[in-house]
Amino acid sequence: MSPDEVARGSADAMWSNDHASRALGMCLEAVGPGRATLRMTVRDDMVNGHGIGHGGLTFALADSAFAFACNSYNRRTVAAGAEIRFRAPTRAGDELVATAVEREREGRDGTYDVTVTVGDAVVATFVGHSREIGGSFW
Repeated sequence: MSPDEVARGSADAMWSNDHASRALGMCLEAVGPGRATLRMTVRDDMVNGHGIGHGGLTFALADSAFAFACNSYNRRTVAAGAEIRFRAPTRAGDELVATAVEREREGRDGTYDVTVTVGDAVVATFVGHSREIGGSFW
């Protein structure tokens, strides 16, 4: 299998069991070795008491993109830590796009940068640290 086929197969296996991402209305747009793009529309029930998109749900989208990127090698991998910086508020109806890109991978550890945008505007930046836990999807 090519690296792109491995990434797609890993993503398909993960997506079939990812009830949380699907319940939040996320769509897996693209996946490849060390990268992934997911999309999610901010629904009315995702807005907080300030009338803006709940930061935890922006984090969830970024975290899901990170997860698909770091699992793209058919090696089961989990988050060891992550941080997010909110750069602009989101609103109901906004379509968020999270793009994860591998910064480095060494041994069982990896670091991934995720940018969350609405159109051309960056609304959040996220850094995820991964750890391979052993096993594969097939």
